[in-house]
Amino acid sequence: MCGIVGYIGTQQAYPILIKGLHRLEYRGYDSAGVSLINKSGALTVYKAKGKVDDLEAVCADKDISGTIGIAHTRWATHGEPNEANAHPHYSQSHNLALVHNGIIENYKPLRSMMERSGISFCSDTDTEVLVQLVEYMQNSHKCDLFTAVQLALKNVVGAYAIAIIEKSHPDRIVCARKGSPLIIGVGKDKNDRAEFFIGSDATPIVEYTDQVVYLGDEEIASLDRTGKLQITNLNNVKQTPQLVKLQMSLDQLEKGGYPHFMLKEIWEQPDALRICIKGRVSNLNSKVTLSGIIDHKDKFLNCRRIIICACGTSWHASLIGKYFIEEACHLPVEVEYASEFRYRNPVINADDVVIAVSQSGETADTLAAIQLAKEHHAFVYGICNVIGSSISRATDSGTYLHVGPEIGVASTKAFTGQVITLCLLGLAIAQEKKTLNDKMLNMLVNELQQIPDKMQWTLEHNKDISQFAQMFTYCKNFIYLGRGYNYPVALEGALKLKEISYIHAEGYPAAEMKHGPIALIDEEMPVVVIAPKRGMYDKIVSNIQEIKSRHGKIISVVTEGDVTVKEMSDFSFVIPDTRDCYVPLLAVIPLQLLSYYVAVAKGRNVDQPRNLAKSVTVE
Repeated sequence: MCGIVGYIGTQQAYPILIKGLHRLEYRGYDSAGVSLINKSGALTVYKAKGKVDDLEAVCADKDISGTIGIAHTRWATHGEPNEANAHPHYSQSHNLALVHNGIIENYKPLRSMMERSGISFCSDTDTEVLVQLVEYMQNSHKCDLFTAVQLALKNVVGAYAIAIIEKSHPDRIVCARKGSPLIIGVGKDKNDRAEFFIGSDATPIVEYTDQVVYLGDEEIASLDRTGKLQITNLNNVKQTPQLVKLQMSLDQLEKGGYPHFMLKEIWEQPDALRICIKGRVSNLNSKVTLSGIIDHKDKFLNCRRIIICACGTSWHASLIGKYFIEEACHLPVEVEYASEFRYRNPVINADDVVIAVSQSGETADTLAAIQLAKEHHAFVYGICNVIGSSISRATDSGTYLHVGPEIGVASTKAFTGQVITLCLLGLAIAQEKKTLNDKMLNMLVNELQQIPDKMQWTLEHNKDISQFAQMFTYCKNFIYLGRGYNYPVALEGALKLKEISYIHAEGYPAAEMKHGPIALIDEEMPVVVIAPKRGMYDKIVSNIQEIKSRHGKIISVVTEGDVTVKEMSDFSFVIPDTRDCYVPLLAVIPLQLLSYYVAVAKGRNVDQPRNLAKSVTVE
């Protein structure tokens, strides 16, 4: 969801900014722009609808000199995607240029107030309102840029991450955030001179420095060319910058020979989950150790209910987590869409544990759910992938996935990382509550440790998916069916196909097929059935027979050695045997591959599907 890059130092800014924008393309966007104070002192803004490559074409014959600049990729919220609405935006005098992520909710009254004062606007965006407001404050209060930003933001309602440069003071960038992430990289050039980098996340920064400051909510920072970093809050209280070392390497941001990030991340899952498990499970006594549980053991021992809040793929992972925790810990668990949870009046008690699940740790609805839970004095636990993210700082405790950066918009390794982390969480709680006997606990822990190897086996034994996926490019609809732990996998498989191939697909509990979806079955309807030889196998066989009798095409996920379902299927994928509760971690792999290869066969932009953003940081 939008991306910000900034640089001030001694190097030429443009190449750093453009490379940073390319690194942020995975977030989703429809236009791009860059602003520089060039060597002659002019404040330039260049913008283009479309991709960063289109922006580079616009800049090809322009003056792109200068050692200070800001840049942006925009995902349209206020105003259609076009050049006029793209960022950066000038102030009326062209003395200021600003980039912005987020939404200014009260932009209309602010705009009307300034229009009455004679200020004219060139776009339909809330962002131009913000840069005009900063200049309005500068002029009306006769103050410097930093103070003007403070004054302007006190009048703003909404979420923002901004960076702003000033033609008349070319040695400083001012930035601020509330609700949208912003990171400041602190580095030195080859001559040991200070330089600063700005990014919506770490991806544009990691190439240049591993020392960063995560700007907090309602904090404003001034980055000076001399190396001075000043941070205050909106009330002008000075904050001490906390330098943090980035846990990311540049090679994690490259495709590594794969045609797409999504395929790379599918194949990374076995190693990613090994890292996720490492250090959290003892090989000596099968004990699960999560510091977030140990440090707050009483909260979990005494809680009467767990509420999990999430969105999209994270919601599907959370549903699997619900089944596991309820079975292992004998605790009631509710799974809520964060976007719905925040806008009703849910019953939240002080003895509830609220778990927020998000890959990015920046999901706006999930952050709002956290705030709501805190207002009701519930204990809030975060599960996210990005170290230093807003959710990791807003929650009382939590667990990182440690599956590495996920660049593809369609989540793969973050989903399996969330599932296995929720399983670890359930096992850790069960240890403390003693709701599992030692034999069962040891068996579950030992089997969990085998999952990465079984994932690798699944990947190696389903390579032929790429060959027959082309047969399904004609389809307009898919149905996915699963029972028990595999119902959320059906939802996730359908979501993946929708996201990247643009084929309509729906996931259902297999038992619900007779309650409506069976009306859709005909010879042109592919039905994906998750049918491991575990749990309600006979019931699944019965469902498949009903589909076959209506000439539906069956694509099945079966356990190695299965004969019955495999013979009934038009196509089948095979997974190794495992416990019911861990089948989702294996069954989802062929569904990820199916969606990937169908999308490739249809010529889709797999890593950057239309209308989607990696992190939904605004409503």
